[in-house]
Amino acid sequence: MWESYIRGFRAFLQLEKSLSDNSVEAYLRDIARFISYLQMKELKISPSEVQPEHIRSFLHDIGEMGLAARSQARMLSGIKSFFSYCMMEDIISSDPTILIEGPKLKRALPDVLDYGEIELLIAQNDLSTDEGLRNKAILETMYSCGLRVSELTELKISNFFPEIGFVRVVGKGDKERLVPIGEMAVKHIRIYMDHVRNKLKVKPGCEDVMFLNRRGGQLSRVMIFIMIRQLAEKAGIKKSISPHTFRHSFATHLIEGGADLRAVQEMLGHESITTTEIYTHLDREFLRNTLKAYHPAFRKHN
Repeated sequence: MWESYIRGFRAFLQLEKSLSDNSVEAYLRDIARFISYLQMKELKISPSEVQPEHIRSFLHDIGEMGLAARSQARMLSGIKSFFSYCMMEDIISSDPTILIEGPKLKRALPDVLDYGEIELLIAQNDLSTDEGLRNKAILETMYSCGLRVSELTELKISNFFPEIGFVRVVGKGDKERLVPIGEMAVKHIRIYMDHVRNKLKVKPGCEDVMFLNRRGGQLSRVMIFIMIRQLAEKAGIKKSISPHTFRHSFATHLIEGGADLRAVQEMLGHESITTTEIYTHLDREFLRNTLKAYHPAFRKHN
């Protein structure tokens, strides 16, 4: 009864949506499981006869069977896509999934370091070594600007504007944003540039990359991860630490200090730091004043 509709759905996903084979198979598994459920309940109905209560009952049952909320939500997404296709093809006259909401997903937040722990971790760098000077500049920059690790490794010298206190960051989807950078980060970047980077034989293609490995090449995400984990271990910090910890701590410290959420969203390059998809272009001086008022790294150091 459903076979021809499934074939059409498959063609739609492959040709019109241009999904990968794995994604197509995942969608088809979702709808196949729903069809199996209808058969198990001895409901010999076509797509046009499916009612919202059939789908709610299906979701209830797979939840009772112990399927994780995230898996339930993904499966509902596949079923919604199928019925959306059916609406588009005039196979059904009303979408039975339109008012059905998936299970609430609990968002697991990473550990946050307090400012004392941030300073303790950064202090583990051996500033008598080139690597230690570089790593201190890296960590000051990550915490000062709330950068993703990929944004840090891709940071360009030509996008560093210390005279006005900003860096230009290329984020997800190649979207650019200007982010204020604190005086401590600027100071240690300059130390690194003058005393470490200038001595390196830079690999072709890396001339404009700010932070380099000892062979003059671009740092990898894994190298940043390992460096932070090693410093956390030396500092005796038992929390689960990753490069993202610095980014999350940056945002958390600002928000806890009373910073305007829209300013934080702008600096992080997120459409939303919550789930509200807020995106506001703010005056750059307002962003800088926000950091000066609320971010520890921007306060004067004696």
